[in-house]
Amino acid sequence: MGTPFASPQSFSAATAAMGLSPLAASAHPLVKVENLRKEYATGRGRLVLFDGLSFEVRHGEFLAIVGQSGAGKSTLLHILGALDVPTSGDVYCASTPLRSLSPGQAAAFRNREVGYVWQFHYLLPEFTALENVAMPLLARGISKADAFEIAAKCLRDVELGDRANHQAGELSGGEQQRVSLARALVTQPRLLLADEPTGDLDSQTADTVFSLLQQLHEREHLTSVIVTHNMTLARRCHRILRLEKGRMEELSPQQV
Repeated sequence: MGTPFASPQSFSAATAAMGLSPLAASAHPLVKVENLRKEYATGRGRLVLFDGLSFEVRHGEFLAIVGQSGAGKSTLLHILGALDVPTSGDVYCASTPLRSLSPGQAAAFRNREVGYVWQFHYLLPEFTALENVAMPLLARGISKADAFEIAAKCLRDVELGDRANHQAGELSGGEQQRVSLARALVTQPRLLLADEPTGDLDSQTADTVFSLLQQLHEREHLTSVIVTHNMTLARRCHRILRLEKGRMEELSPQQV
């Protein structure tokens, strides 16, 4: 199964002992992508989304991936999170090849190591914010009392402690997205994947949610990959990669 995952706390302590900032220590990749190819069969033949993609996401990095609609950014995110498999090539997370995981192992990996935030929050409207956030823990087999206690803390972390018992359908768009962020972080993942997390929000609310995302990234010692069309927000990331015509390139500050 590859090298065991170290805890975020042990990684943080080790880098602090060496006198390194989180970004300086990030020369060691958490995610490594090698020669990735993804294609689909269509009525007109094979559609190749990307081919030969190779890049790394370093520990503690806040990485933006940009590109035109249809370039394959969401598909790439699904592959990084073991929600989809590539046609060929490999993705390693802490030296573990994701293609080697069985469906059950992939599900356990997602529940343990990956948090997801999507453009559309996908909350269950008939359940409360607290219940929505607690669901990944309940799926893990944690008791309802413990799951609710942890979920309540996560809601306070996203400044929604007073909305815990409101049904998701009663919340504003920005509040719903903050609930989805709390749900993504409730399992204490190491890798956060966000697909257009502000794309369905007005500019002011988007800025608020993105700022909260940055704060939680630092505080929770996350490694984050953010897909976005918003170049203003992308500039606030450590690094920007552009997926275009099946290829990945790193953008310099002058290109953004």
